[in-house]
Amino acid sequence: MVRTVDINSDCGESFGNWVMGDDEALIPLITTANVACGYHASDPLTMRSTVARCAAAGVAVGSHPGLPDLLGFGRRPMKITPDDGYAYVMYQTGALRAFLDAAGLPLHHVKPHGAFYSILREDEPLAEGVCAAIRDLMPEPLVYWPDPTDAALPRVARKQGIRVVVEAYVDLPYSPKGEVILQRSKEETDLDRVRSQITHWLTEGKVEAIDGTLVPIEAESVCVHGDGPNAAEVVEAVRAAIEACGCSVGPL
Repeated sequence: MVRTVDINSDCGESFGNWVMGDDEALIPLITTANVACGYHASDPLTMRSTVARCAAAGVAVGSHPGLPDLLGFGRRPMKITPDDGYAYVMYQTGALRAFLDAAGLPLHHVKPHGAFYSILREDEPLAEGVCAAIRDLMPEPLVYWPDPTDAALPRVARKQGIRVVVEAYVDLPYSPKGEVILQRSKEETDLDRVRSQITHWLTEGKVEAIDGTLVPIEAESVCVHGDGPNAAEVVEAVRAAIEACGCSVGPL
């Protein structure tokens, strides 16, 4: 049987007249979109237009909730409680789900953004609150997670019966422990490295870390950041590498 690989990207991260990424070029190339919901980026009109683009392209849509930090793009850590985490996910995802309902689309998944994700690596009580919100939002709860480490959120999610989809990254480096290293500024992604990482992952179940070692990763989806300067080219390289490995591209 031919393996099917999902390609997801963060979309809808513009705000008013400020434009982030090129969703028009990117969305037709991916299979799943993580749509910002107004806390770290996006606004009602952007959310609506992003959902419409995804519907037209046949792309599955999940929420990409962040911390309430537009100025810092949700990348600055905050100290928040489990009740905060529940409410932040419920509030943002609920708003996106209203646009999805109007477009006749289901909510596919939830994927925490930026510093929210970083905090959820360690804070188990916060992960409990976030997972409770995900369960309350979805009849078949699904969460995307950036790395395969034994972090708090995926650990809690699996205990609560929430499916965890681990992602492989081609535009961010990995630590020797297999953790994704978040970067504040973005440069063009090396397409040869993209093809190499995809080939390592699909043929060996590993990715190359910053020290040159190969670390194991059991991922189901590839994430390409939509705000990268050559994001569309990266997705095209990912698709070509997947097909070169004898796999197909499609949503989960």
